[in-house]
Amino acid sequence: MTTARPTPRLPLRPELAGETPYGAPQLDVPVLLNVNENPYAPPAAVVAEIADAVTRAAHGLNRYPDRDFRELRGGLAAYLTRESGVPGLDADHLWAANGSNEVMLHLLQAFAGPGRTAVSFAPTYSMYPEYARDTFTGWIEGRRRDDFTLDVDHVLATIAEVRPAVVLLASPNNPTGTALALAEVERVLAATSASGPDGASTVVVVDEAYAEFRRPATPSALELLADHPYLAVTRTMSKAFALAGARVGYLAAAPALVDALRVVRLPYHLSAVTQAVALAALRHTDTLLGQVAVLREERDSLVTWLRGKGLDAADSDANFVLFGTFEDRERVWQSLLDAGVLIRVVGPPGWLRVSVGTPQENAAFRAALEEVLEP
Repeated sequence: MTTARPTPRLPLRPELAGETPYGAPQLDVPVLLNVNENPYAPPAAVVAEIADAVTRAAHGLNRYPDRDFRELRGGLAAYLTRESGVPGLDADHLWAANGSNEVMLHLLQAFAGPGRTAVSFAPTYSMYPEYARDTFTGWIEGRRRDDFTLDVDHVLATIAEVRPAVVLLASPNNPTGTALALAEVERVLAATSASGPDGASTVVVVDEAYAEFRRPATPSALELLADHPYLAVTRTMSKAFALAGARVGYLAAAPALVDALRVVRLPYHLSAVTQAVALAALRHTDTLLGQVAVLREERDSLVTWLRGKGLDAADSDANFVLFGTFEDRERVWQSLLDAGVLIRVVGPPGWLRVSVGTPQENAAFRAALEEVLEP
């Protein structure tokens, strides 16, 4: 008689049991407005230079890439200096990885981990607690005000109580589009020079993934870097540069903070192809960012239109708009999808988020939503 063997069971970490991978639906529909992509593909001349750069890099793929990618770091520093007007940035102040997601992971690997805590304030980017989970970091989530602005008094009280290793603040915030005032960031920085583990600083991360879309006179936290060695300002080439498929994120910080990230990064983490693509794109900064002003205008027009339809729409400094509220947002989302328009169910109950597309895509969204709103 044969005895049945027990089915092997993988030793999955208990906190991962029942978890599903992060990600928005990837569906083949005419209008894709759900993941905040830049709707304008790189122009032919940029594509040609990127292809040429990749071809040249391919001749050396038998060798490992430059693991410190100083040429790219220098190029990113020059871009940030130009974009923000902040002087003094060079390669030593820059770090990059495969998307700003990996940059965030490096930050928590270096400064958080077991026995330490990271903090953010909801509603905000839904990946933040996953970075904490994946680095065995404790996670505390405070709150924002009802209008999605940051309640700095609540932030400071939370920091004093928790003494976190890392604080994550998005500006503009995802999914609300809300930007931070420099005075708000300064208050947080003033309270975090010795608020971390064992009296060390708390690393304050200002996530500026959508910074290029901010409205005029909205400053960047880069202006505060020189006086705060525990501040990191993260950016990405995915949005304004229309390079989501290239996976290039980066940050600016004091050289000592950057050096700590070099310790935890995997060897040769940024491929020769990725470096070549990013450098080629930086040579065409003006061209690739040429549609940013158009997207800002389309965003502001969309906010006005949504409010004109009797809906709430959050003020946005990003390339998306959070709007609502709906008793059954899933029904609204599905109705839009049935009309060929994909947006995102995200944020507080009752709210939806739409990315800003081309004028034609935005018109398709408005037409589809009007159908949904008809009594």
